[in-house]
Amino acid sequence: MRVFHTAAPAALLALCAAAPALAHDHTHPVEIRFAAEMDGNPFSCAQAYEGIGATGSTVEVADYRLFVTNVRMIGADGSETPITLDQDGIWQFQDVALLDFEDGSGTCVNGTSPMNTTLRGTVPEGDYTGLAFDIGVPFGLNHGDPTLAASPLNLTAMFWNWQGGYKFIKLDMATSGLALDAVQTAGDHAGQPADAPRARGWSLHLGSTGCASESRTTPPTEACANPNLVAVRLDGFDPETNVVVIDPAPVLAEANVDFNTPDTSPGCMSFENDDDCIPVMARLGLPFRDLPAGEQLIATMR
Repeated sequence: MRVFHTAAPAALLALCAAAPALAHDHTHPVEIRFAAEMDGNPFSCAQAYEGIGATGSTVEVADYRLFVTNVRMIGADGSETPITLDQDGIWQFQDVALLDFEDGSGTCVNGTSPMNTTLRGTVPEGDYTGLAFDIGVPFGLNHGDPTLAASPLNLTAMFWNWQGGYKFIKLDMATSGLALDAVQTAGDHAGQPADAPRARGWSLHLGSTGCASESRTTPPTEACANPNLVAVRLDGFDPETNVVVIDPAPVLAEANVDFNTPDTSPGCMSFENDDDCIPVMARLGLPFRDLPAGEQLIATMR
């Protein structure tokens, strides 16, 4: 249990008595720490990971980033209070933050050197016993022009197109059966045409699908058929003692990461024509085709 209350000196109490409305304005800084893992092992760009997927493949990670939004603290009474994110001009904008677990070294050839594993913001003082957030970007921010957007939404590496929006999760891997040269972006989200070069590598790119607009360069005006925001709820989470763990291995446990369905994007990129997504999406807690959502397995806490 975490109670955000502080002892008030006499001078402050006198001030509050003179202006009681201020008593409702007390906020407290809060940091939410994240840690990246791969099959229960701390993530590093310097090593490979064995036993991943249905075939127990050895994988090397080329990129490992994701967006989170709608971050809330859960009250002892079950109520949810939004965390107001610090507007740092780099990692957090409005209510969206980018978590970047790779540093561009070693196997992380699709990444960059800066990293971010902490969300920072403020919440009203209160009795909080849990954490909730979504993995993804809300519709209102998901379909703009990344070249004009504020950081971190200006990262084109995390963007498909105006119609589809951002990649909520970007996990690129070389596996035992699919080499890294190159984990392509060609055909992302749309499926590769039959005459496209054979994709190499295996990727998990989660994003919204079924977004109706005139073209890929035109943003939709109505909500996408499949928003694909992953809802995370962690009861008993205390920011001072607990860490949110992101581990995609349980999500990939039934996926053959050494094989890519012909004429589709490499790995699972959320598109409904891609059979490689069948064993993946339910484990993200999302419905796919006529399959119901299962338990969300990518985010836990310790």
